[in-house]
Amino acid sequence: MIWIGALAVLFLALLAWGAFEAGWLRCRVLDVEIDGLPEELDGLRIAHLSDFHLGIRSRGRAATEKAVAWVAHRRPDLVCVTGDLASSPSGVPLLVELLGTLDRPYVILGNHDVAATRDPFSQPADLAQLGDVAVLLRDSTATIEKAGKHIQLVGVDPKSYSAGTARPWQLADEGADLRILLCHFPGIERSLQPGAFHLVLAGHLHAGQIVVPHPRGRLSLAHPGSRFSSGLYLTEGGLMHISPGTGTTFVPFRFFARPEVTELVLHAARPRVQQST
Repeated sequence: MIWIGALAVLFLALLAWGAFEAGWLRCRVLDVEIDGLPEELDGLRIAHLSDFHLGIRSRGRAATEKAVAWVAHRRPDLVCVTGDLASSPSGVPLLVELLGTLDRPYVILGNHDVAATRDPFSQPADLAQLGDVAVLLRDSTATIEKAGKHIQLVGVDPKSYSAGTARPWQLADEGADLRILLCHFPGIERSLQPGAFHLVLAGHLHAGQIVVPHPRGRLSLAHPGSRFSSGLYLTEGGLMHISPGTGTTFVPFRFFARPEVTELVLHAARPRVQQST
């Protein structure tokens, strides 16, 4: 009977840790090299947020609030939010309040935002108010000017992505000095042609959310078949950053997959030195 008690204590300790980690925010600044980036845009700072899942009981709410406050304090040049904003109608007021502190961020929706999820605790929410505080991109584009250069942002709608009809490369402006694609799903990179975008921002994976370390790496229980997790990846479709997100789904826990807000600092890629033979 002693071992049963020990297992119960261990189980409770794991639950406590998982709940703690769900709110243990990491604030990261990453230097990112972009091929062909104009000198005028060197040092451009982009805050990347994702997967708030507001409206459900989770310490992810605290992580999200801290993440948004960190971004608001740092005042980056661009703020991009890559979907799964609310998992319940009760989360919408806080969502609007938080986005309102970020000086009209560029936002796309995720599968939870359009009620395309297997999570039994997620409920569809009316996000009509987002247009008051953010630029919502749904298979559409926005172009801004920084230091005399044009930056184009293209946003993929989760419904067209799921239907297999998303064609974001058709919206890309070849004349833009920097082209950024926002898509909730990292899998978009499989359909992108090289050179269509300089940078792809995605979320969805929660860095695995529930991760089991093992000698050969990490096993993600949330997305075991994904070849990505979080961070920067050089793919055939371009350089992609996948945000770990700040919220949780299905269960209010994270294990070895801390929530994160990321600031990407762009730099022109340095010439590659060819080795003589």
